[in-house]
Amino acid sequence: MTEPGIEITAELVRGLLRDQHPDLAGLAVREVAGGWDNRMWRLGDDLAVRMPRTERAPDLQRKECRWLPVLAPRLPLPVPTPVRIGEPSARFPRPWSIMTWVPGEPLDRAPISRAGHAADTLAGFLGALHEEAPAGAPAGSDRGAHPGRCTDGFEEFLRAVAPGGIAADARAVRAVWDDAVAAPAWEGPPVWLHGDLHPANVVVSDGTLSGVVDFGDLFAGDPAWDLAAAWLLLPAGADSRFFEGYARADEATVRRARGLAVLKSLFLVLMGQNGERGLPGGKPAWGPAGRAALGRVLASGFGRSSPA
Repeated sequence: MTEPGIEITAELVRGLLRDQHPDLAGLAVREVAGGWDNRMWRLGDDLAVRMPRTERAPDLQRKECRWLPVLAPRLPLPVPTPVRIGEPSARFPRPWSIMTWVPGEPLDRAPISRAGHAADTLAGFLGALHEEAPAGAPAGSDRGAHPGRCTDGFEEFLRAVAPGGIAADARAVRAVWDDAVAAPAWEGPPVWLHGDLHPANVVVSDGTLSGVVDFGDLFAGDPAWDLAAAWLLLPAGADSRFFEGYARADEATVRRARGLAVLKSLFLVLMGQNGERGLPGGKPAWGPAGRAALGRVLASGFGRSSPA
């Protein structure tokens, strides 16, 4: 159900296509599992219909439709790009979109087996994405700040993790976070950021990263917010190869990225716990992914400041 109380079904999607894009209405429609702000339906072999189900989703879709055509041509991995726009109507009161389909399996369901290749691929992708953003680029909403301004969120996540929810020593988790808080702020120009790189927002084929999806949180800011993906996405030990390939992160940026990886890992663990309890918005597959990422952060001293 969406917030307006309308059930999104295959029949609804087909009806909208017949009304507004009849040339596509004959293609097969089948639901795709996952999605947070949008429910997604595969349309034929090469397209996807994205139906907003939260209040903020239409704005996120508009942002993607505005900026992805600008960014996609320079990115070395496939990303979804808009093909058609669906208008609000009597059938469905919100705008919706038809995007290109990015083939592959989400990383929270299919592992990376070619760690070195994936590290190089991620470094190339983020190196291409992280160019200086124009003045009109979107700003971050609930993300993008220096870790020092996110301490309340960190404390909330750490408290909320159920006892035994993580194998890691809470003191070690806090030490990584405190180091990120102490790191100098980003002083460069705001760069383009995906903003929400985690295992459900990248896809894998042939054992390596093959695409990046869900750019709804796209914004301009500190690259550390994306560089946390070195631990969130890559197998253990691949972070050093990633940063060698990326080559643009100074020590302070890596320190902030490690802290943000801890923050995001805790969030994934919490969403996994909600899924295990059957709570709305829970994602059962995210818990194991978050715990594994947290272990990788703590096992890596890369970018850690030297003791005084």
